[in-house]
Order: sequence, then C-alpha cells, then structure tokens
Amino acid sequence: MDNNFNPDKQHTLKQTISISGTGLHTGVLADLTLKPANAGFGVQFQRVDLPNKPVIKADCDLVTDTSRGTTLEANGAKVSTVEHLLAALVGMGLDNVLIEINGPEIPIIDGSAMPFIELIEEAGVEEQDAAKLWYSIDENLYLTDEEKRVEMVIMPAREYQITTLIDFNSPVLGTQHAELKTMKNFKEKISTSRTFCFLHELEMLLQHNLIKGGDVNNAIVIVDKPIGDEELGRLKKIFNKDDIEVKSGGYLNNLELRFPNEPARHKLLDIVGDLALIGYPVKGRVIANRPGHSTNVEFARIIKKHIKANKHLKGVPNYDPNVPPVYDLNYIEKTLPHRFPFLLVDKITELTDERIVGVKNVTFNEWFFQGHFPQNPVMPGVLQIEALAQCGGILAINLAGEGKYDTYFLKIDNCKFKQMVRPGDTMILKMELSAPIRRGICEMRGTVYVGNKVATEADLVAQIVKR
Repeated sequence: MDNNFNPDKQHTLKQTISISGTGLHTGVLADLTLKPANAGFGVQFQRVDLPNKPVIKADCDLVTDTSRGTTLEANGAKVSTVEHLLAALVGMGLDNVLIEINGPEIPIIDGSAMPFIELIEEAGVEEQDAAKLWYSIDENLYLTDEEKRVEMVIMPAREYQITTLIDFNSPVLGTQHAELKTMKNFKEKISTSRTFCFLHELEMLLQHNLIKGGDVNNAIVIVDKPIGDEELGRLKKIFNKDDIEVKSGGYLNNLELRFPNEPARHKLLDIVGDLALIGYPVKGRVIANRPGHSTNVEFARIIKKHIKANKHLKGVPNYDPNVPPVYDLNYIEKTLPHRFPFLLVDKITELTDERIVGVKNVTFNEWFFQGHFPQNPVMPGVLQIEALAQCGGILAINLAGEGKYDTYFLKIDNCKFKQMVRPGDTMILKMELSAPIRRGICEMRGTVYVGNKVATEADLVAQIVKR
C-alpha cells in the first residue's frame, strides 16, 4: 500500500489483468483474470469455462472443503485453493474484484501470495467514491478445537493484526511464531512466504493422485524422518529431477528459506486469506495457535455470525450526556416554529452535512400520555416520526443557508415500529441524507434508538420552504 492509500475508502483495480498457471492439487492449467468491479460488489469468482458462467461469492458460508486448501462452491460450480489470492487482495486493500477463471483451481504459481501482489501492482489500485465500512470487534471471540489442539481468538484493536503460533512436534520446524502488526506490512513481511507440507503428507497425496500440480519449487517440503536412497529415487522420478536431496536443515532439495520462520508466516498468510471470507473488513487482533484451513473458516463463520447479530449497533450514535450539545433548546426554538406541546427535540448532539443526531427525553408528564393508553403509557408512533422530522428539519435548514425556512412532510415510506417507547426512555433521533437536497426536496433515512435497540425507522421526504 502506498502512503496515499485511504483505508476508509473502497478500492478496486484500475484495469483488467491476467495470469496463467497450474493448480497444485488438480494439475489443471487455468487462466486467471482479475477485473475491476463497482463499489459494494465485493469479491466474486466466475467459472467462465462452465455453462451460464456461474458466479461464486467469496463467503465462508459457501466453503465446502478445507482438506487441501479452501474450496468455495455455489450454483453448481466450485473453485479451490482460493486463500493465497484472497490474502493478496486483502493485503493490497482491494474490496471489489471480479475473478474470472476457466478451471477448477487457482494457480499455485510459487505457493505464496507474491505473484498475485505483483499482478495487482501491475494493474494498479483505484480508490472508489464509497466508504469502506469497517466492523470493529468489541468483545473477545473464541474458537477452540481440542482434537486438533487449535485455539483462536480475536480481540478489540484499532487495526487488523494477526499473530500465529505453530508447533507440529517436528524437530525441523520446532515452535515458530509470526506477527503482522499492520496490513501495510503484508507485502514485505508475509506475502512471499510459501506453502509447506511434511514429506509423509506429500507421499500420501502423491499416492492418491491428489497433488498433480506439485513441484519442489512451489512448496516447502519438510523431511522430519530419515529417508533412504530408494525413496529419494522415487521422488526424483515423480518430480522428474536428478538433484533431489535432503539438506541438513531438514528441508527437501536445495530450497532456500525466505525467512527462518517462513512456515509460520505462511500460516499467517492463510489466515488473512481465509478470514477474507467473513465478508466484512474487520478491526481486531487475531491470535491463532496451530491454525489450519478448517478452523480458519470455522472462525470466519463465528466472526461473521457475531457481526450479523450486532451489525445494527454499528449505526447507534454514541450519546454522552456529559458532553455539551451542538445545539441546545434555545437554538432549536429559534430554528423550528414548533412550541409546547409540539416541540419534540430537546437537544442536538451531532451535526454534519450528511447527518444529524438529536435527543428527546420522554417523561411520564408528557401531554400525550393523558389520553394515549393512560394505564399503559406508550408514546404514539406518529409522534416519534414527528420527532425525527423535526430533527431532520434542523439539518435541512442548516444546509439551506441564509434566511428563515420551514420544512413540510411530502412522503413517509418503509415505516416500522419495532419497540415501544415508554416514560423514562431517552430517544436518540438519527437522520441521514439519502440523496443530495435538490430544488428544496430533502430525502432522509430516520432511526429512533432507545439504548442500543431500534424503536422506529422510516424513509422521510420533506420540502424546505422559505418563510
């Protein structure tokens, strides 16, 4: 990421770019094309070699296999080993990309994310005129798998940070850890780390013909037990190489490690790719002990479920009664023509050119409780809408400039009353512009909150009229 990169904006590619390569497990040569996409599109794969060219969204709920990489499946199509490409997209800050592929598996290239990073840099990254809505993790979320001895946690943090720890009881690997404190360092510190496997795993995969695209140059092969000349001869034949040997470090062939802890860094790379399937950009610190694709994806589902259950809280304005208001009751009375008993806004706590937040304290002494369910006092829904409208009127009048103005309702749509408002409640009134004000017509989205719960919501249209 360059110094001018704005992490709070969505990004796509500047142009279409392609690469070809062989899938590690299928051995199928595939052409991969990355294309720019509109804001809000997200990351989607398209199998252009199949009838109707089915599309598969990058979503943890569509993962059907994690045994040898991460596989997505939808609409009768699948695409496998998506994690390295997804990690590159996250590492480069890309939000919206269409990935066309004419085969079942993403090319492995050298087993890292760097070839995809270079591809993205060649195409260029373009900022889009749309906000990137981060989800800040507000409580610790855990995954524990006792059978696999995996522990994962995500904790509140100002940035997206990841720490991985690996321990496979291997004399070659030992115990390793890797850390990424900011995604700005992904390219330099993580992206070049290649995938790895143990020789006994490789033998099993070869035996079952599950690694048709394998090469000693696209995976680190760890030899954690002595091997004889007969086995070396068989490996030479499989890989069609005469110089295969085990070096003293316990790695197959003359492979030079890019980092002493390259396996741990690659595990971190996999986490970045697999957690991209959450579907929301998150801020939080992940600590993962012995992670793998299956637990990564399960953890992505846990985080996604938490976000979906609490997403409505993201828009709840923060009301602190100790902070002086932007506008008090005196200013409101000067701006609005309403008076008792019909002035329904007590103060304004937030005001920008796109949204306003007001407060209405509801007491048992309100005039409407005398005749509206007196034995069971509930604030009339129409008055909640009126309170929203008054709040929105202050925003509209503020944007109109010099002079005195009134606002009048033209339309109410999509109105829903979700929770009763009772005496003692503090109503937080939020109004946001849905479109720029044109010819005095103001379209807004209004929400009434009581605590962290939505009480009322509606789309309102009003007209600004000069007095």
